Amino acid sequence: MRFVSIAVAVTFLASAGIAQAQSKQDFRLTNKTGYTIDKVFVAPSKSNDWEEDILGRDVLENGAWVNITFPKKNQVCSYDVKVVYDDSTPAEWHNFNLCEISKISIFYSHSEDKTWAEYE
Repeated sequence: MRFVSIAVAVTFLASAGIAQAQSKQDFRLTNKTGYTIDKVFVAPSKSNDWEEDILGRDVLENGAWVNITFPKKNQVCSYDVKVVYDDSTPAEWHNFNLCEISKISIFYSHSEDKTWAEYE
């Protein structure tokens, strides 16, 4: 299994009443793999460094989602995402155009041993 992580501020929204100024790169990452994700990294595609796990001490349980936000002044659109499952298995995706994507869902098929991402 593979996931990508990015070093940005993560906002867990507990209620719909919380409003924030949005960057065009902000997106929602949803875990639909059937497994717990221990780490998430998001980095510009041109970067050689994943930087820090954006979940910190938290995890992303199956069925859960997290909003990933960027500074409003950010101009970069192409990002890579990496996730690491709680069994230390990584998965990566490259070149998401976050200026056009607002949701990324990740999936895993145990029978095919395949991980993939769908986005909108």
